[in-house]
Amino acid sequence: MDVGSVAVLRTLPDQPSPVSYGRGEEHIVTDAPEIHIPANLKPRDGRFGSGPSKVRPEALAGLAATGTGYLGTSHRRPGVKNVVARIRRGLRDLFSLPEDYEVVLGNGGATAFWDIATFNLIRSRSQHLSFGEFSSKFAAAAKAAPFLDEPTILESEPGTHPWPRAEAGVDAYAFTHNETSTGVMMPIRRVDGADDGALVLVDATSAAGGLPIDIRETDVYYFSPQKCFAADGGLWIAILSPNALERVAQIRASGRWIPTFLDLTTAIDNSRQDQTYNTPALATLWLLADQIEWMNANGGLPFATGRTADSAQRLYTWAEKSEYATPFVADPEQRSHVVGTIDFDASIDATAVAKTLRANGIVDTEPYRKLGRNQLRIALFPAIDPDDVEALTACVDYVVARLS
Repeated sequence: MDVGSVAVLRTLPDQPSPVSYGRGEEHIVTDAPEIHIPANLKPRDGRFGSGPSKVRPEALAGLAATGTGYLGTSHRRPGVKNVVARIRRGLRDLFSLPEDYEVVLGNGGATAFWDIATFNLIRSRSQHLSFGEFSSKFAAAAKAAPFLDEPTILESEPGTHPWPRAEAGVDAYAFTHNETSTGVMMPIRRVDGADDGALVLVDATSAAGGLPIDIRETDVYYFSPQKCFAADGGLWIAILSPNALERVAQIRASGRWIPTFLDLTTAIDNSRQDQTYNTPALATLWLLADQIEWMNANGGLPFATGRTADSAQRLYTWAEKSEYATPFVADPEQRSHVVGTIDFDASIDATAVAKTLRANGIVDTEPYRKLGRNQLRIALFPAIDPDDVEALTACVDYVVARLS
């Protein structure tokens, strides 16, 4: 079994045998229809999860090659701090950051960063665009904060996104570059007519590294590494503008109580020393650094976004031509290039399709559970080969023809 192996599930008496998928991992499927997809139709790598996402086998091999010299060593020593420095330097290059923007990181993932932003970046009132499960959560955090004024929450139906509007008294506008639950992407621009000094806070969890961005249109562009950056979760990364750094300092000086773990000043100070406030997952850091360097070595953000756009074009073109499938997002301009959602005709059970794919080693195509639609959700992140996306569509056709 190669270094991509995660676990081997031993077959016990009276249990079904595991089936192999991805790069060596094994999984048990107990209730999938008995349909066997020919090997020549299958993608080379069957991982299409929207997070955790496919980790490149070369990255896993590189991590394994570090042997005992990296994992299990102190995150305060050069071996790990040098990896953090690679991450920060690599992101500067990837996003062509202005000199006065800073790369900051800490533990807890983007979920923790919603609370961090609530404590450290919203002075009194925010406006939130809510158009799915994840964009709604930051809005809920701001609404629950007893030290903030009531936020404005602009909503739209799943499969669409709302547009921001300038509003007097709003000092922070919260956008989501890509709504992972629904497969909707939105353009990121500053709000015309906004109050002077109002910040633009962008949740880029599933977008960063896979969608085009002019970072100067943002003050905080934050994300986690388990999507486009093909690493594990548990970490947040935020790119901060000078205005955002100033806002953090102003709020801290105001006397607002901020839990130490959520104190963005603490994270900024530690990041400038190429470390995190508390112990990070070293494997995550290494995989993140490797993915950033892979992107930059192949042409940077234009390479990565070109790859996701290619995958998206293949997926949506197939769905538009299909007799039983259609893109969930009606507006082509809003269809995500990093997470594709495909609705199925009522005569086709998408759950059965996903189970059959999984039994054949093509995994994590299920839709977001709370959306409750008869659909598949397909990750299109840069690590995923566009040819594999095209192969996936052929496999879906094969399965549907035999389920009907």
